[in-house]
Amino acid sequence: MVLCSRRDWLDILKLREKLILKRKTKKETRVNNGLLIPLEKPALAYFCKVLPAWVTPDILTLFGLLGSFMIFFGYWLTSVNTAFLWLANLGFVINWFGDSMDGTIARYRHIERPRYGYFVDHALDALSQVLVFVGLGLSVYIRLDMAMFALIGLLLLSVLVHSLNFVNGVFRITYMQFGPTELRALAVLLNLSYLVIGIPSFETPLGSMGIYDMVLGLIAAAELGIFIFQTIKWARILDAQDRRKRAEDEQADKSAARRTSEPAKTGAEVDQY
Repeated sequence: MVLCSRRDWLDILKLREKLILKRKTKKETRVNNGLLIPLEKPALAYFCKVLPAWVTPDILTLFGLLGSFMIFFGYWLTSVNTAFLWLANLGFVINWFGDSMDGTIARYRHIERPRYGYFVDHALDALSQVLVFVGLGLSVYIRLDMAMFALIGLLLLSVLVHSLNFVNGVFRITYMQFGPTELRALAVLLNLSYLVIGIPSFETPLGSMGIYDMVLGLIAAAELGIFIFQTIKWARILDAQDRRKRAEDEQADKSAARRTSEPAKTGAEVDQY
């Protein structure tokens, strides 16, 4: 057994920290082909030019979180008056602005903080997702179990996105041309339609369900399906890559061992001779 000194362990830990930092600060490839990107991209570019300098990425992140709380209370208070859906709609707009602009303005001004920004942004994204879907479940027009089903699907997709970003450096914002912006727009449209036509409901094997329960159920099923399919697909791809890398490393080790053993063998033969 080889024992390492305290100094050796400190050197190993420092090397590990450097490798982690190098991996975390590596430039990622962002994939965003959402249906609304032709409208969203020029809007974000315009806001980058007109926002005053005191509007920092941190302020925008907190602004987006404020929007999430507005959505939560807007949905929750529909039990008092359905007009509170207008508060939820305003919250969606504010959340979109803050969540979309914080990273965009940092890249535009070249003031990125890759590790800090990544951690804070996505930690608060998870909190925002919980606020929105719990609020939905407490509203008068979405069943709590359907809202939780959709939240589980969305959180699973978030885990998938961050896991793939770690292993291949690709941060995929949209699947099937649907991402956070498209989901916000769909929620606003459903809210508006509820205010106009109400909630058509149907009897199903799962009990009475409104049309919005069904829409949310389909979204949740799609999220779960994407998660399962992508997990199996990338597990097979990464397994094949790791096996190939291991075989190449073993072959390289054998070649190196042969090269180092040949001179020793030749020298022994010369001495014997």
